[in-house]
Amino acid sequence: MTRFLGTHNVKLDKKGRISVPAPFRARLEAQGSAQIVLFRSYQLECIECWPEPAFELLAESHDRLDIFSAGANDLGASLFAGAQYARPDAEGRLVLPPDLVAGLGLGEAVTILGANRSFQIWDSARAAAHLAEARERARAGNLTLPAPRAPGAAP
Repeated sequence: MTRFLGTHNVKLDKKGRISVPAPFRARLEAQGSAQIVLFRSYQLECIECWPEPAFELLAESHDRLDIFSAGANDLGASLFAGAQYARPDAEGRLVLPPDLVAGLGLGEAVTILGANRSFQIWDSARAAAHLAEARERARAGNLTLPAPRAPGAAP
């Protein structure tokens, strides 16, 4: 499974391009395709960037919802209606959709956050605030991860 790690400060140029961090490009290439799916997060003020195979798994989860339920319709509209395929160019630049740039008020200073199976593109000031708030919520909630199992151990 591809994991995206780290915080990377980049610039959004006048043509609406950013440079995808080299470690992220390498992770995309290692899975066999640099194709990603971009969409405006419905929970956070950022652009979600999912490798196409991971997005397909996410979409399969949506397929298991009751097809005409209000929840399936709302989640489908939130995830799929504004989603777009994208791919970094040969220099590692990614053109961001103008509607997402405008809708999120992205300026020249942009931060790319690793988010495990995906990565996120933020306005730099909002990214800093989000990280601080997320850490505080995690601490306040005493959030932890289950202990890893030893290889070969029974579940």
